[in-house]
Amino acid sequence: MTDLAKYGPWAVIAGGSEGVGAEFARQLATAGFNLVLIARKPGPLTDTADQCRELGVEVRAMSVDLLDPQSVSRIAEDTADLDVGLLIYNAGASTCNELFLDTDLAEFQKVTDLNVTRMLEMVQHYGRLMADRGRGGIMIVGSLSGYMGAWRHSIYAGAKAFSRMFAESLWLELRERNVDVLELVLGVTRTPAMERVGLNFDAPGILVNEPAEVAAEGLAHLADGPVWVAGGNADRAEANSAPDRSRVVLETHRAIAALIAGAH
Repeated sequence: MTDLAKYGPWAVIAGGSEGVGAEFARQLATAGFNLVLIARKPGPLTDTADQCRELGVEVRAMSVDLLDPQSVSRIAEDTADLDVGLLIYNAGASTCNELFLDTDLAEFQKVTDLNVTRMLEMVQHYGRLMADRGRGGIMIVGSLSGYMGAWRHSIYAGAKAFSRMFAESLWLELRERNVDVLELVLGVTRTPAMERVGLNFDAPGILVNEPAEVAAEGLAHLADGPVWVAGGNADRAEANSAPDRSRVVLETHRAIAALIAGAH
């Protein structure tokens, strides 16, 4: 069970309404954590918040679009009265999956805003508070996409590679401040978002993980940073780190083509 004494009493979850984020919320609520849940869509956010309140904890639900440059300032202001000991940044979707030369840079900027800029802003804000009090935890939810380039993911893959290197560096900086840092690397996970884009979860050779399982694994290994590859995907992450990059990228591209309709 996640250590309430070290990481409590409040946890902030960005992207806490559906899928893995909702599972983080329910599992932390079961462990006695009060929650701040942040998501763009108010419907699923309200549903998850109500489920967690039924478990006997306090919940603040904030419907916020993290693409708004002022969003983190608003979140910081609205949580200034709380003793936050755990931040989970799970808001890392790919908002633009187009060919790089065919698309306006403003659309790709949204990918970096969500996966890099807002993440850095939230980690710095709450990380400072945790370092000052001498305890806490920061989890950044990453992706196997950060281990290789991918068709129509030129910006997203780069952003996920950045977050992993950032987490490793921050882990070094904060380990003596009693603040744990973990990049939780996910593979293909059966979330509502992935179902909406029509992934073929039955594609041969694809390992599909369930949200509740990877959320539990991440919470169990929060102190085992800087990186934890969840869902039995560690061998794949290691293979995708091989020095023969053309082989890795092309082999992975063929596997992804079977997973995503319309890939070439």
